[in-house]
Amino acid sequence: MEVKDYIESGILELYVAGSLSEKENEEVAEMMKKHPEVYQEVIKIEASIMSLTAAASPSNSANFLADLKSRLGSKDIQSKTRSLYPRSSWVTYSGWAAAVVVGFGLWWTVSEIDNLREEIRVVETRNELMEEQIERANTDLSEAENLIGILRDRDIITVPLQGQEASPEAYAKVYWNKKGEQIFLDAQGLPEPPRGKVYQVWSLRLSPLTPTSLGTIEDFSTDENKIFSIPNPNESEAFGITLEPAGGSLTPTLEQLYTIGVVESTS
Repeated sequence: MEVKDYIESGILELYVAGSLSEKENEEVAEMMKKHPEVYQEVIKIEASIMSLTAAASPSNSANFLADLKSRLGSKDIQSKTRSLYPRSSWVTYSGWAAAVVVGFGLWWTVSEIDNLREEIRVVETRNELMEEQIERANTDLSEAENLIGILRDRDIITVPLQGQEASPEAYAKVYWNKKGEQIFLDAQGLPEPPRGKVYQVWSLRLSPLTPTSLGTIEDFSTDENKIFSIPNPNESEAFGITLEPAGGSLTPTLEQLYTIGVVESTS
């Protein structure tokens, strides 16, 4: 048995309480000689018992013995014990008292350790959540700063998208970086799509009307900011957003055109 397991087995508490056999006492004494940590543990247990005994013992020793005998279930235990073991009655009582104190101390210690472990688990969980929140906040801040820098670029073209018959209150805005062949769609003004439906973004040429799909917004519901980065290598003259079945459509469903906006000429 390893020293740690030996210490945690409870035998040292029984040794201090005087509840072991002579052979077991000798074994404990041998372990104390071989392992300083065992000896230190015994010292700690003895100190704890002395402290608990001083705090818990009554000031009147006669009342203490009477109460102890009453709790042990025998009013005549003192006279019987003396007749059988005239030289060891006090050792017997003190052994019982020590055992009671040690038992209470062990129960209290285990209970406090369990409470402490639970508190540690709660604190660790809170710390993990806090670290995740801090990391998420740092990521969001970095993305926000990057986005602000992009939107403030002098080459960015802003295209407002107005609501149409399918949803007059809807609105959106496209920020188009021609050089980077990319748009940023601010879709905060679009309502939540019905179940089984997705928004699809279109690049439009007007003469003749030629739509080119820029893809669907699959994560619209889960994205908090509702700002989406979308590649756009097209020579767009307008942008539109339609509501389509999940997976998108080859051509826009004009009856479900939610917003549209024309790119202003820069010439």
